[in-house]
Amino acid sequence: MNNYLNNLFTKSLFEEENILNPTSDALKWIKEQNRKVKVSIREIPFSELKNWSFREGALRHDSGKFFSIDGIRASTNYGKIHEWEQPIINQPEIGYLGFITKEFKGVLHFLMQAKIEPGNINYVQLSPTLQATKSNYSQVHKGNIPAYLNFFREAKKEQVLLDQLQSEQGARFLKKRNRNIIIKVEEDIEILENFIWLTLGQVKDLMKIDNIVNMDSRTVISGIPLLEPPLSLSDDLGKHSQSFEQNNFNRGLYASCAYNAKCKNSLDDIIKFITSHKCNLELDIEKIPLSSLDNWVITDRSIHHKEKKYFEIIATEIEIGNREVVNWSQPMVKPVQEGICALICKNIKGVMHFIMQAKLECGNFDIIELAPTVQCLTDNYRTKKSIEALPFLKYVLNAQKSNLIFDTYQSEEGGRFFKEQNRSMIIFDEENIPLELPENYVWMTYNQIQMFLKHNNYLNIQARSLLSSLSFRL
Repeated sequence: MNNYLNNLFTKSLFEEENILNPTSDALKWIKEQNRKVKVSIREIPFSELKNWSFREGALRHDSGKFFSIDGIRASTNYGKIHEWEQPIINQPEIGYLGFITKEFKGVLHFLMQAKIEPGNINYVQLSPTLQATKSNYSQVHKGNIPAYLNFFREAKKEQVLLDQLQSEQGARFLKKRNRNIIIKVEEDIEILENFIWLTLGQVKDLMKIDNIVNMDSRTVISGIPLLEPPLSLSDDLGKHSQSFEQNNFNRGLYASCAYNAKCKNSLDDIIKFITSHKCNLELDIEKIPLSSLDNWVITDRSIHHKEKKYFEIIATEIEIGNREVVNWSQPMVKPVQEGICALICKNIKGVMHFIMQAKLECGNFDIIELAPTVQCLTDNYRTKKSIEALPFLKYVLNAQKSNLIFDTYQSEEGGRFFKEQNRSMIIFDEENIPLELPENYVWMTYNQIQMFLKHNNYLNIQARSLLSSLSFRL
């Protein structure tokens, strides 16, 4: 990243007082947005879905657009379960997840949308300026065109601050990706009533509150580097430089941002690690009819596992007052239990390193993606069997409060997942984490992670969500 962008994002990260919208006012504004929008979401039988039907072995929209619920059979040599069948969301189109940004008095602000998704636990969450599938912005639903779409369609090259193609949840989506994009405008633009300007620092502060910043905002923000040395601490951080010199976490994370940091593993070592796993692991996906899924039951109201675990597919009737379409019905994925995602880090020779795992999921584009140290989403992780078998899970569940850098509940994407939240944790421990790791885990610096993030299909969305919450402790 060039110095201009580095300074632009860094200044927004450390902005404590938003001259437009103080954080306390932003929280009141979110509550007000929740209060004034009519929302009705109820579970219904599949037979009451409008424009959806079971045909050709799947649950499909009559237009052939949006998404479908398909059945798959997965075969792999990864892990202890080598073959299984499941429903999965098939949505091959690429959507927009985009922020408009603008400088006010030299500080970059992000235009956030108070958006209600049908699956959100608390209805309103802060989403990107534009959050739209191709079916949405092509107006297949015959509704209004998404607000601010043309700013992204017509953006000039010099306006684009970030542009990446990133994956969605690999265990629930079949090879789904979205365009993560940030653009910067100079002109004044009309701000609609459910949009607000916030700094990057404010957005990260709001992530510390359960279920305020949605998954789509988090994945885009993960692509913004915290900062890029080697500028001096005083140049980069001004009045905050003293707190860095007195804080092991800040010092280690600052050093970890540098391209020339002393790394436990070189970039070549990590590429070899990833390549080896991709070459040695096998993943074969075969589409099969939903009615043929082994161990899954289809009733008039759900598609669920016979042991009532993992997740289920339900039908919903939705009414939301401020959407492009205010009333519709659709299938959704409903969790059976909450999950947990945790990223463990420590300073190695003064440089912060994170434990990343090479994780295979059935919907991945390229077999494995780098995931958090612990990721348990689809099964009960609190069983004795899981706690003993999964590396680092027992440690995470018993982590000392003093080592917790981040610990909140964060929602999955509310457009497809019904009231799903997972505990999200970042744990900093310099004493109890050994340097030697299991074979599918690797130490990486923050800068190395960011380098892989610039490319497609390397970091999964759970890892990106946790990375987005990283900030310095001031």
